[in-house]
Parts: sequence; structure tokens; C-alpha cells
Amino acid sequence: MSKSKKIEVKGTEISIYTSNETDFISLTDMTKGFKEGSGLIGKWITNKNTIEYLGIWEKINNQNFNYPEFGVINQESGINRFIMSVGQWIERTNAKGMIVKLGKYGGTYAHKDVAFHFAMWLSPEFQIYLVNEFQRLKEDENSRLKLEWNYQRHLTKVNYLIHTDAIKENLIPTEIDKQQSAIIYANEADVLDVALFGKTAKQWREENPNEKGNIRDTATIEQLVVLSNMESTNALLIHQGMAQSDRLLHLNKMAITQMKSLLQHQKLKEKNDKLP
Repeated sequence: MSKSKKIEVKGTEISIYTSNETDFISLTDMTKGFKEGSGLIGKWITNKNTIEYLGIWEKINNQNFNYPEFGVINQESGINRFIMSVGQWIERTNAKGMIVKLGKYGGTYAHKDVAFHFAMWLSPEFQIYLVNEFQRLKEDENSRLKLEWNYQRHLTKVNYLIHTDAIKENLIPTEIDKQQSAIIYANEADVLDVALFGKTAKQWREENPNEKGNIRDTATIEQLVVLSNMESTNALLIHQGMAQSDRLLHLNKMAITQMKSLLQHQKLKEKNDKLP
């Protein structure tokens, strides 16, 4: 699985290619703000200090690195007529720190460590801005992940799969009758819990004394989505002056309808995902 992102450094848009949770920054894009352009990559990789750095990085991070061939290259780099491309470096040493992508949006990409080294070679100022923008991107990503984790409680970036019709039926809230709705709950949170889960938080704890957390910590993604919608609706109904017992009935019907809709959507998604 791979994806691309972009950051802007000193007016230059730079692509970041992520593959297997590893970030590769476009060296080609990094050179756009310099008059020599992408030719700088060739000058950088033939620099003896660069080759020594790349050799150390690969030795630490790449168990399949061809160290004997690196030794040959390192010796050749001391000769004025020495020429080598990134592609040749990768092919000769089985290097993993850089990749060359073909096509319209292709170019030379490098692992962030290597890209930062190249940026320093280009310009110390550029390197500082690049590092700052990259860190900002990662902090934004981590913040989004944290928000998603908090929202889904114990599930992140995972579509909850429901394997049997029996499980699906159990997830649909049971309909509350008027007699049940007449019960006055001390906490508005109980109204939402009863409407969606059919019980209060206290009742759940009594039934599950060995479980950690509360009733909402065990909720599915679909239930959390519906719960969020119910909270907004309940606030509106309170402003409208609707009695608590009537609100409970209304929210319960809403929970049943929305859960059925979400589970049906999940069923269709699973069916489409299986199609060739």
C-alpha cells in the first residue's frame, strides 16, 4: 500500500511517497528551487562524503546491502572521472535508502534520513525548513490519529466487520415501549445509553463486573457514529422542550433506523470489496 503527500518548503512543493509506513521525500522536487535543477542529485551522489554516508546508513538499515560492492564504489569515488547515477547506486549495492520512480510524477526519492542529508548539502537553511515542515506534517498526522483513536475508542482505521446475521441482529437496538420510556433517568447520558444499548451504564457495570472501562468503551464504530448523532439530536429536542420520556422513544427509533442503515451499508461494502 502506498500513498503520496506534499509539503511546501520555501515556496517549493515537495512530494512525500509513503510505502509500507516508510516515508521517501522527493529529491527531484527539492532541487526545483535551485538554478542547477535535478543535475545536483548527480553531483551529490558522486561526492565521496555522500557515498561514505550512504554506505553507513545502508549498513545500519539494510541487511541485504552489498557491502563489498560499496567498497569498490567508495574507492572509485576518489577518481576525478568517477560518474554514477542513483539508479546505478541502487542496482550495484542493492540499496534501500533511495528509489527511482518512473512516469509523469516520478523522480528520485530518498528515505527521510538521506533526504535531510541531501538538503544539508544543498543548503543548511533549506535543510532546516525541510525538517521543520516534515515534522509539522508528522505532528498533524499523529494528531489526526489521536483524534480518530479517541473517537473510535479502541479501534483505529479499521472497518468493523460483522460476519453473521445473528451478530447484526444483536447490534440493532431493541425497541422501547411507552412504559419503559416513562422511567425517569437521573442522568441524560442514561437516556442515550438506554436508547442505543438498551441499558444504563450502571446496569452494564453490574452485568460486567470484570470488564474495564464503561459501556461506551465496548461500542462498535457504527454505534459510536450513531451515538454522536443522537447527542446532537437530544440537545435539539431539549431546546424544543420535549419531555424526557418522549425523547427516549424518539432517540431509540433513531438509533434503530441509523444502525440498520449503517450495517446495510457495511454489508454492501464487504460485498463490493470481494468483487474482482
